[in-house]
Amino acid sequence: MSRWASGLYSALMTLGQPLLRRKLARRGQKEPGYLEAVDERFGRYSQPAETRSELVWVHAVSLGETRTAALLLKALRARHPGLRLLLTHGTATGRAEGVGLLRPGDVQVWQPWDSRAAVARFFDHFKTRLGLLMETEIWPNLVAAAQARAVPLLLVNGRLSDKSLQQALRMASLSLPAYGALTAVYAQTEADAQRFRHLGAPVAGVFGNLKFDASPNAAQHAQGQAWRQALAQPVLMFASSREGEEDEFLKQIRAVAKEQRALPAMNSIANGPAKAFKALIVPRHPQRFDEVAALAEQHGLRVSRRSQWTSGPSDNEEARQADVWLGDSLGEMALYYALSDVALLGGSFAPLGGQNLIEAAACGCPVVMGPHTFNFTEAAELAEAAGAAQRVAGLAEAVQAALLMVDDPQAQASAAAAGLAFAARNQGATAQTLNAVQPYLQAGAEIRNLGT
Repeated sequence: MSRWASGLYSALMTLGQPLLRRKLARRGQKEPGYLEAVDERFGRYSQPAETRSELVWVHAVSLGETRTAALLLKALRARHPGLRLLLTHGTATGRAEGVGLLRPGDVQVWQPWDSRAAVARFFDHFKTRLGLLMETEIWPNLVAAAQARAVPLLLVNGRLSDKSLQQALRMASLSLPAYGALTAVYAQTEADAQRFRHLGAPVAGVFGNLKFDASPNAAQHAQGQAWRQALAQPVLMFASSREGEEDEFLKQIRAVAKEQRALPAMNSIANGPAKAFKALIVPRHPQRFDEVAALAEQHGLRVSRRSQWTSGPSDNEEARQADVWLGDSLGEMALYYALSDVALLGGSFAPLGGQNLIEAAACGCPVVMGPHTFNFTEAAELAEAAGAAQRVAGLAEAVQAALLMVDDPQAQASAAAAGLAFAARNQGATAQTLNAVQPYLQAGAEIRNLGT
């Protein structure tokens, strides 16, 4: 990056540190995880400094990236049992999820704030031999410091939306040198690869999406299916819903719920028949569980929370009477998808880019999505072409489409089978990524052996 742009950016990042501390303090009021080890954000650590370059650094900024990293780490550890991991995150949910990936000798800290001083302390303290950045995280000073120390940086499972590309181009004096200084990029799709190339990134492979290689939690899936079979009603799920979307969804549910209460034996909506059903909302961000419950109650809807169930919903009186079930638990998406007959895709009904629909497909849950899926463009298009998902203009149309599907068991079963086939057909990215990373792991081992 140019000296002028680099200097201005670094000065702003340094001056912004007090603002970051205040932001973390505010977020920590709802999510205490943000108050943990705050000094790590600025390159100050309680762990002893490394004396030699052993750690393989994996950066997974949030929950989704951490779960994706788990797939690659399992394969890496199988091939390299002695691998020592440095795992970094930017969000509290990512860090909490990452704890389960640690083994003796591993280290977990926050991603360093992208000031020159914090980044320098990070690299000098941990002496990483290789960096694997999951999906999207490119920070100018972080990349520059790795390049100065000859630490290879590989962007794994890389994705870049057109929106992100345009944002990067608007800051070309910072972004072009950063992307160009990466050692290699392994993109999810050819469209992602083309966008990375436009920024000067060294694309070394297009392997597909690692998420296709994830197997749904078998116990959760079985439990969800058992609960679904015990229910007398279908379940319509709003998966990974985002702020601004739930209000319109609840308006639609409220209208149908009124009809269900008035006509318990026969229910209808404006444009077609539908069975009585249960609505399940699983918010994307756990700090919003209480907010979404309160919003549903403001709409006059009765709410039952998953965290209050000691057994299945059919055995819970509150759940049977409720209009809305709130999925207020973490790590149970396989259960929720198996419990549901159809899922609306959160983040796709507001201009947020959509959430990952691959897990829904792998669980055999048909998807109805809105117009905004730019974060997962190819996966959404492939799922639609395969018959595993359908696209509508907005939430009103989504609820209509979902209710028509649950009223047609044959259509629901066909879409579910299409989802399973779509998920299976696109597997294999983990093995390709492992083979691509292998030479860098071997090179690091050779360097260490020369130094002993």
